[in-house]
Amino acid sequence: MLLALALIPVIVLLIVIFVIDKKEKEPIGLLIGLFFAGAATIITAVIGEAIGELILGLFMYDSAIKSVILSIFVVGPAEELGKFFVLWLITWKNKHFNYSYDAIVYAVFVSLGFACFENVGYVFMYGLGTALLRMFTAVPGHACYAVFMGLFYSKAKKASLTQGKKGFAGNMWLAILIPIITHGIYDAIILGSRETDYDIIAGIGALFWIAYVIAMFVVCIIIIVKASKNDYCIVTMPNQVQTFYKPAVLGSWNCSCGTVNNLNFCSQCGKPRPLGTTWNCPRCGVLCTFNFCGNCGSPKPQQPTPVPQ
Repeated sequence: MLLALALIPVIVLLIVIFVIDKKEKEPIGLLIGLFFAGAATIITAVIGEAIGELILGLFMYDSAIKSVILSIFVVGPAEELGKFFVLWLITWKNKHFNYSYDAIVYAVFVSLGFACFENVGYVFMYGLGTALLRMFTAVPGHACYAVFMGLFYSKAKKASLTQGKKGFAGNMWLAILIPIITHGIYDAIILGSRETDYDIIAGIGALFWIAYVIAMFVVCIIIIVKASKNDYCIVTMPNQVQTFYKPAVLGSWNCSCGTVNNLNFCSQCGKPRPLGTTWNCPRCGVLCTFNFCGNCGSPKPQQPTPVPQ
């Protein structure tokens, strides 16, 4: 029973994040690999936390302040840096990483791999009450850190393909720092509240922690819904229509089967958008449908004006 309670929240969240991916499902093998790679980062996290706690113990006695410092500067970085590393190592150059929402899917699978094995350990150590509490807090919390990571990781990928170094470094740092900060604050509030000798401070801390968790969950749900709805291609593929921007702005076209479409392939029969609605960029050669090239920004060439006979 305890094992089931430890695994259920992980399985549910994995299914939800996978189902919401509407444009292009990711290979199951890749996702399984990410899950177990995330689980393996428990090793580096335990080592990092042990070293950090040892160093802090040389200078500080157990206290609320020590717990806060440990949470923000040791636990958060030790866990989130490991997740980010395996995410980057496996997916950055992977051919399947071609849509914006992919980054969120990848990050969540990595993070829930870690959360799954961590949760099993806590549940068997502390029992039913811990299992029920973590089902609605800690496990979804790990998914939230991953959503933040995936959001900026996706932006960094797009920036690296369309803007060179501009925007890449900033988004890559945010993909690392935002999960560390949100994770650190989560742990700092609850651990700091436990260490205080004042019941009123502990009570206020508990209420603040609940409010923080709810706010974090709401923000992440909004991000996931918007990211799935506005999912777009972030890579340039030779001989394919440029889709750096939202497909909805491409304009509609009538397929020979009679279906009116807004995307690059007919939703009824699968035929591609007629090439007559596209143009090749004279500067970089990318096939485009916009008034400006999505790869280099060159304007669409003007059609020559017919000379009156």
